[in-house]
Amino acid sequence: MKKIAFLAGTSGLIGMQLLHQLIKDSGYDVIISVGRRKLALKHEKLVQIVGDMTGLMDWDLEEKLRAEDIGGLMFPLWEAIRNQSLQIHAFCTLGTTIKNAGSQSKFREVDHDFAIGFAVFCKKFGASKFLIVSAMGADPQSKIFYNQVKGETEEDLKIIPFEYLGIFRPSLLLGQRSEFRFGEEVAKIFMKPMVWFKLAKNIRPIYEHQVAKAMIHYANQEKSVKVEVITSGEMQNY
Repeated sequence: MKKIAFLAGTSGLIGMQLLHQLIKDSGYDVIISVGRRKLALKHEKLVQIVGDMTGLMDWDLEEKLRAEDIGGLMFPLWEAIRNQSLQIHAFCTLGTTIKNAGSQSKFREVDHDFAIGFAVFCKKFGASKFLIVSAMGADPQSKIFYNQVKGETEEDLKIIPFEYLGIFRPSLLLGQRSEFRFGEEVAKIFMKPMVWFKLAKNIRPIYEHQVAKAMIHYANQEKSVKVEVITSGEMQNY
């Protein structure tokens, strides 16, 4: 066992694509999905651990892995994590909307608190790289609440001493969401021609699989920088 991935936000648009890409990638031996509930998906490389994300730092990872154990398969995984004898890459695609969250404070809890908590959790177990989906326009000084929270999350992640922090700022996402978002659907109607004609690379909509592939690509590159912001235009190459 050489390399594993921690993944949070698996049920989301990019998270699901990322999970499928990681499963197909022979470079990752195990994917540990961290979340509030399990997906109706099983694979020999996938381990799903669930619980209350507000108490993530109190989770006993060994206990949760053993609870998913079938035939003692988790023992070597836990030993490798405990001894830090493998590479761990962490991928975060957590995100919601104020409408779905119900309030600004609940939105901040998911997009900021859970993301930071997940990062600290991953660092605790030896993750060397952390890659997160943020947003185009993220800025802690923004007057737009959504962009402000995304910007604050980016800044707070920089404090955690990962060897590499990759911040991905996609534009409007294309893909099959499990929920209907009226504003996004209207925007897609007007902006999709930009995709067809390959115009305005940095602001035109981007497919979820492009973001997922870009995250895995950047995770597996040797980097001389500790923090890198990847624009939507750069992700369009994948």
